[in-house]
Amino acid sequence: MGVEIAGIPLKNPVMTASGTFGYGDEFSSFFDLNALGAIIVKTVTMHPRPGNAPPRIAETPGGMLNSIGLQNVGIDLFLKQKLPFLRTLTTPLLVNIAGKSVEEFADLAKRLSDAEGVAGIEVNISCPNVAGGLDFGTDPRLTYEVVRSVRQATPLPVIPKLSPNVTDVTVIARAAADAGADALSLINTIVGMVIDLDSRRPKLPGATGGLSGPAIRPVAVRMVWEVAQVVKTPIIGIGGIMTGNDAVEFLLAGATAVQVGTANFLDPLAPMKVLAGIESYLTLHRFAAVTQLVGAAIPSETRSKSNVHSPRPKAK
Repeated sequence: MGVEIAGIPLKNPVMTASGTFGYGDEFSSFFDLNALGAIIVKTVTMHPRPGNAPPRIAETPGGMLNSIGLQNVGIDLFLKQKLPFLRTLTTPLLVNIAGKSVEEFADLAKRLSDAEGVAGIEVNISCPNVAGGLDFGTDPRLTYEVVRSVRQATPLPVIPKLSPNVTDVTVIARAAADAGADALSLINTIVGMVIDLDSRRPKLPGATGGLSGPAIRPVAVRMVWEVAQVVKTPIIGIGGIMTGNDAVEFLLAGATAVQVGTANFLDPLAPMKVLAGIESYLTLHRFAAVTQLVGAAIPSETRSKSNVHSPRPKAK
């Protein structure tokens, strides 16, 4: 079940998605966090953020809209209050960061580089629920500038999290890869809206929010499949993964690892169930290693030019 992302060895390909797993300790009473491939904590910013005014979540068929607004304790309290617990785990820790400027992204990366216990940095250039959050991730030039600044500020692996709210995600992926990204996370949420029929107003105060859950999975799988064919950078697939079979679909499309997000709100054991589902698939179809699945759905003539390789023969 072992994989490697951005030079980070993982015991399995199942990670938690930023913003859906708190700071890890909130889930520690449900299962052994050391069983995860990696933990990605909620976004950390330079200063504490209260987030957007409630209501901040609205359920939709097959998913939910959220407009949390990157509520978090800020980098100082994260390092002082949250990181000590995360250091006690053997599971690699990736810290998701967001800044208001290129310089702020770089400063956050440097602060984390100086902290013990951080295995890598996920760069949030795709949040649709804060002012300017999508600016960096929808413009290839700005994507390059942010990723390059973070790359120069830290020796840690750099993993930009890409937005689906673009015309061509491969253009953004190429910009991030050219800037020195060690891996790519995709996708973040899709901008959406729901309207209350009684009040005849949007259910969220800010009108729009980020759509996540099973409803976006086909879009996410398609984008992973597209990006995997144009960059050599490893990919982490995200978007509506509820079961092991969902995760396998991302792996076949070209992802090396996956993140479980919205499912955590429904079932705190969701990551473990996804992991068990992947293992069951491997056993049922007689694969010797999960890496054999990576990119298997990509045409063989394209696979040799991308980040994935032809799958090895099945175990007998």
